Amino acid sequence: MVRTLTALGLALVAASPALAQEINLYSARHYDTDLRIYENFTAQTGIRVNLIEGAGEQLMERILTEGENSPADLYVTVDGGRLHQAVEAGIFQPVHSDILDSRIPENFRHPEDLWFGLSARARVIFTRKGERPEWLNDYEDLADPRLEGEICIRSSSSIYNISLLAELIERLGDDAAQDWAQGVVDNLARQPQGGDRDQLRALAADECSVAVSNTYYWGALAASDNPDDVAVADAVEFFYPNQGTDAEPGSGAHVNISGAGVVVNAPNRDNAIRFLEYLVSDEAQAIFADSNNEFPIVPGVEIHGPVAPYTEFRNSGVNVAIYGINAAEATEIYDRVGFP
Repeated sequence: MVRTLTALGLALVAASPALAQEINLYSARHYDTDLRIYENFTAQTGIRVNLIEGAGEQLMERILTEGENSPADLYVTVDGGRLHQAVEAGIFQPVHSDILDSRIPENFRHPEDLWFGLSARARVIFTRKGERPEWLNDYEDLADPRLEGEICIRSSSSIYNISLLAELIERLGDDAAQDWAQGVVDNLARQPQGGDRDQLRALAADECSVAVSNTYYWGALAASDNPDDVAVADAVEFFYPNQGTDAEPGSGAHVNISGAGVVVNAPNRDNAIRFLEYLVSDEAQAIFADSNNEFPIVPGVEIHGPVAPYTEFRNSGVNVAIYGINAAEATEIYDRVGFP
């Protein structure tokens, strides 16, 4: 079944052959608030959005199995590493658009225009409120022996941690990146368990003094209807690592994205490009960000919600494509140092 979105609402219909005024969107983003974006696009253009949802790997395998007859026009997934997997599988075709090139910063789009960032999230360092050590400023500091037994972080199999190490490989080199991973293992407060929210809950409960998490998970806790979640968000605070100073700028914070590309055999290519261009409009960008406490990929878009006061920071500028390119080496390093 495929979900067809119109400006008048949401209906379930059987998949049908491609029509001139439709696009088939294969998406690994599972946020119902994104439906508003699709409905707005249909209202403005008359182009129907057929939404096919699933896990990123499942959707990618489906596109490959469907082959030249795939109805997929766009594939949407989260994390630069997964976008790279799609590139390696030959799923995307290049798209040349002045709108996309002018709206999306260079490090958040594929060097050969195979995919484009849609929303961003930073992976940052958390402490309990008012308890950040003065010397703790950078990702590299997570390996400092002064944090022995103090770090909560999810497992090395997390795509978010693989991408973080992939960037450190690019920035520091293999040897220094492995030393960092070993230092973090030595500083673990407990065996990695759960997702990013669980790291923040453990931090608030004094099970560790430092946690690593994506910003949007904190935003989700802060915006929750559950008082316990709000209490966790209130008990902790985060900072963007590697900011440096105006006089001596740091390397910048690690930022990951959700992104999309036009599928190689897209039957509705022109509509798909038009949809991509809409997704980087101010209207769509604000909805993307506010719906999931993420950051707009387009600079200067006004957002609301818990993360809105924290949009000004220096990002590393490393092209997100590097996360996938270095992912295998990152995984090998984690295995070598025994990172659970």
